[in-house]
Amino acid sequence: MEQGLERRLAAISAADTDALHGGQRGVEKEALRVTRDGFLSTLRHPDGLGSALTNRYITTDFSEALLEFVTPAFATTWEALQCLCDIHQFTYANLGDELLWPASMPCLVPEDEGIPLARYGSSNVGRMKTIYRRGLGFRYGRQMQVIAGVHFNYSLPEDFWPLYRQIAGSTAPLADFRSEQYLHLIRNFRRMGWLILYLFGASPALCKSFAGAEAAGLKSLNADTWYEPCATSLRMSDLGYSNQNQSRINISLNSLEEYVRDLSRAIGTPEPSYEAIGVKANGEYRQLNANLLQIENEFYSPVRPKRIARSGEQPTAALRRDGIEYVEIRSLDINPFDPSGINQNTMRFIEAFLIYCLLEDSPRIDDAALGAISANHVGTAKHGRDPEFRLQRGDASVRLRDWAAEILTNVAAVADVIDSHEGGASYMDSVRLMRQLVKDPAATPSARVLSDLEETRSSFFEYVLALAANYSDYFASIAPLDDARKAVLEKEAFDSLRRQQEIEEADEISLDDYLQQYFSNY
Repeated sequence: MEQGLERRLAAISAADTDALHGGQRGVEKEALRVTRDGFLSTLRHPDGLGSALTNRYITTDFSEALLEFVTPAFATTWEALQCLCDIHQFTYANLGDELLWPASMPCLVPEDEGIPLARYGSSNVGRMKTIYRRGLGFRYGRQMQVIAGVHFNYSLPEDFWPLYRQIAGSTAPLADFRSEQYLHLIRNFRRMGWLILYLFGASPALCKSFAGAEAAGLKSLNADTWYEPCATSLRMSDLGYSNQNQSRINISLNSLEEYVRDLSRAIGTPEPSYEAIGVKANGEYRQLNANLLQIENEFYSPVRPKRIARSGEQPTAALRRDGIEYVEIRSLDINPFDPSGINQNTMRFIEAFLIYCLLEDSPRIDDAALGAISANHVGTAKHGRDPEFRLQRGDASVRLRDWAAEILTNVAAVADVIDSHEGGASYMDSVRLMRQLVKDPAATPSARVLSDLEETRSSFFEYVLALAANYSDYFASIAPLDDARKAVLEKEAFDSLRRQQEIEEADEISLDDYLQQYFSNY
C-alpha cells in the first residue's frame, strides 16, 4: 500500500471509525425507447411520465426517445438501487407496447434526420434545451448522441471534511478545502479511471446501422454486427464520446479557479467549423452559439465536479459560489446482464475506489500527463482485454493487469475500513469480485457479451432485443409497486406538468433576449 494512503487511512480510522460512512450516492441511467421490432421510437414522451422538463425522476437526454432516470441521493446503495428499480417498473407501466433498450450502444438507428430531438415545451428554458441538442447533432452527429450510459453521483459525508482537514493540517476554509480535495480525487480518477472501463465496460460490439464504425477500423463479427475482439467499452472509445472534436479542449483539473476559467473560456471562444454551421438559419436556431462549447454540459469528461445549481444558474456559477458538492462518474456502460443496468457491487466498488482516489497522493496534471491519460483511456476502451496491452505510467510502460492488481490492493484497504463500520464484508466482497475479473478477462462483462454473441450466433441487435423483451417481462412479473412508492412517482408526473405550465406562463421576454441574458453572465 502507498505510504500516503496508509497514513491517511490509519489517521481516519483512529479518529473516527464512522468517518467514511454515510456518504450520499445517486444514479442517473439512460435508456432508449424502442419498438418491439427494435427500431428507435418516434413517439412523443409518454404522457404518463409527466414533463421531461420538470419531472425530478424521469426526463430525457438528447432524443425524445432517450429516457433518463434520476434517483435522489441516498445514504445506502440499496436505497439507490430500489429507487432505480421503482422508476423502471413505473416507466414500463406507461410505455404501452414499447421496450427499453438495455445496452449502451443503440438499437436499429435511422440516419441523423430520423432521430427526434428531445422536446421540452414552449418556454424559453425548454426551447433552449432543444436548441442545445440540435447543436450537438450538427457538431457530432445525432447517432453518437443516442449512445447511453449510467452516471454515478457520490459525495463523502459532511462530518468527514472537518476531520480530514485536521488530518491534512490545512487551515483553508472548509468549502475551499473540500473543493481542493474533490479535485484531488478527480485527478486520480482521470489517471486510473481506465480500470472502470476494464471492469464494467460492456460495449465491445454494435449494430451496423451505426455509422462510422467501419471507418474506425472495427471488425465484422457477422452480417449485422461490428466489434473489436478485446474491446471493453466502444462507447468510451474514439468511436463514441472520446471523439476528435472534444479531444482538442483541455480543461484544467488543478484548481477550481482554473477549471471554471477554462470552461468559461471555451464557452466564449469562437470555433470556425461551428461558425460554418451558423447559429441561425431561416429564423431557426441551429445551435446556441458557434463557440468551442455551447454550454458546460457539452464538455465530455469521464468525471465531473458538480454542485446543484439554483434555478437559472450556470453550473460554473454554482461551483464558483460554494465550491464542489459531489462528483459525477460518467464512464459506466449500461450493464446488459442486470435489469436496472447497474447493481450494488458496482456501486460499492466505485465508492471505495473514489475514496482511494481521494486519499492517494495526486500531483497536478500537465499537458504531457493529460496526453498519456487520454491514451490509456482510449486504449483500454478498444484493447483492454488484450493480454499484451500496456498502459503508460509516468516514464514506464506497464501491463494493465499489474497496475490493476496494485490499485485493487489499495481499494481493498479502503473497503476494509468501510466494512469495519458496517459490520459485514460487502465492500470487500465487491473488491474480491473485481480481482477475479482482473485475473480472468473472459469473466468481464465485455467478454461475456462477445461470448454470448458467438454462442448464440446472434447479431448485436437480435441479442439485445431479446434481453429487452426479457426485462420487460421481468418488471411485469415482480411484485407491484406498493401504494406509497407508486403514489410518489404518480404525483411527481402530475405535478411536473403543472410546473412546466407555470414556467411557460411566467416567460416575459423573447427567446433571443433570454439567451442574450443567459450568456451575459459568463
